[in-house]
Amino acid sequence: MNILDKIVFDKRKEVDLKKALISTQQLESSQLFNKATVSLSEKLKNSSSGIIAEHKRRSPSKSIINNGLNVQDVATGYENAGVCGMSVLTDGKYFGGSLDDLIVARASCNLPLLRKEFIIDEYQIIEAKSYGADVILLIAAILTQEEIKQFSQLAKNLNLDVLLEVHNEDELQKSIMPSLDMIGVNNRNLKTFEVSLDTSKTLSTKIPDEFVKVSESGISDIQSIQTLKTYGYQGFLIGENFMKTNNPGANAKEFIKTLEA
Repeated sequence: MNILDKIVFDKRKEVDLKKALISTQQLESSQLFNKATVSLSEKLKNSSSGIIAEHKRRSPSKSIINNGLNVQDVATGYENAGVCGMSVLTDGKYFGGSLDDLIVARASCNLPLLRKEFIIDEYQIIEAKSYGADVILLIAAILTQEEIKQFSQLAKNLNLDVLLEVHNEDELQKSIMPSLDMIGVNNRNLKTFEVSLDTSKTLSTKIPDEFVKVSESGISDIQSIQTLKTYGYQGFLIGENFMKTNNPGANAKEFIKTLEA
């Protein structure tokens, strides 16, 4: 099994256990479930930077990135830096995240929050809403066309934005449907973990203009963003670059200032 297969295998067991412990009715009675959501796609359309900054402690490809930071500090730092949104990894086993991180981020900032997770069940979408997320991520590589449709429609019914992630043209072609807001191109091959911005460049012309284009992974400098903007990208997901510093917020602020100069 490659790493993605392993993650999904473990995720199915995790979700089954959660469903047995906490019902969807309990999730729907959460205080945050009826909170008005903030649209990340609308923010990206009206932004000059397009930065979505991530909170990520570790990853299977890089092991520990930064275990010493407080989510509250990172969230307030990102908001002060003027990012468009914040991505919060909630997978525990492979990325060191949790739903508590989402709750803390929600209490600490008013940014649109993306729950970065391997979603394989509708339960996780209801869970995302009940923990304060505004956006969910759907990964085309691990879902069928029918699941993408079903999950994205549920998200829209809950007023959540949907970011659909693809790695190649086949995934893109099966995924294009009106219930998506943003299409993200992951420059990291999830099977080999190699990164190339050429993936974003190649797929840019294949993404219909009604979707906000987001480039993910391997973006670490201003030049890359300026180049990707010429390919029609309006969103740029950056995690490692900020998280590997002692102060992600200050780092993001400096990055955006230089980008917008």
